[in-house]
Amino acid sequence: MFKRISFFIFINILVLITITTITTILGVPRYIGNAGYLALLAFSLIAGFSGALFSLLFSRVMAKWVMRVKVIDPRNPQHDRVNFVLEETHRLAKIAGLKKMPQVGIYDSVEVNAFATGPSKKRSLVAVSSGMLETMDRHSISGVLAHEIAHIKNGDMVTTTLLQGIINTFVIFFSRLVANIISNFVREELSTLVYYACSILFEILFSILSSPIIFWYSRKREFKADQYAAEIGGKDNMILALESLRRNIKLVDNRQKSIAAFKISGKEKFSKLFSTHPPLEQRIERLQSL
Repeated sequence: MFKRISFFIFINILVLITITTITTILGVPRYIGNAGYLALLAFSLIAGFSGALFSLLFSRVMAKWVMRVKVIDPRNPQHDRVNFVLEETHRLAKIAGLKKMPQVGIYDSVEVNAFATGPSKKRSLVAVSSGMLETMDRHSISGVLAHEIAHIKNGDMVTTTLLQGIINTFVIFFSRLVANIISNFVREELSTLVYYACSILFEILFSILSSPIIFWYSRKREFKADQYAAEIGGKDNMILALESLRRNIKLVDNRQKSIAAFKISGKEKFSKLFSTHPPLEQRIERLQSL
């Protein structure tokens, strides 16, 4: 898997390639392309948003599967820290005005982290690492949970899906356009094969090249989530959470790099373009200035 592409983008690309491969084999895109640019754009719009919507609809299920999240059953009491996570998540969700409580789960990892995902506010998931439970105090954990509730309240997954759908549309459109141009320079008996191969190749290439747009939005939404978390859970708790994350930034579970954009914290990358999170120092400074 691509180390610097989020779980959402990765699944989206897989679905996108599957949809367009099947339709390409059936000859649909080329037939539509011959009908004109508007028809090709319409096809790109439908296929592009299909990939993004599929990623959204199955985001909670896929995240639980990839991260091996064990959902906490409210009817089955756990030890104190697990019960605290469940009760505090529901308390903050009520303060945020969520009509249905999110599922709450624990995933086994040495890293100190947490994430939120789900197709809607009514079908959301908040998961924390076992490392976070063992390392953080209750005030810091509360700050982390408030941050994840903020992502759900703000509808970040839905807006990410809309942005991804728009990007997908242009990726499909221009990949087919470039493939059609290249296929015109080869022998007629090879043009169809070259068109198919180039369309898939450029689709993957353009998807990767456009991913910094999603990463930019991911960094932007972190600041917004921090601010809202400070409102519902207290600024001091949020600052304590970020400071604790900064102290434990080296404890990262490298088995789940593909889901980095979901989490409250991420390691700094060699390029800010491919970073899902702003530097923790910058986030702390912004909260202190509120």
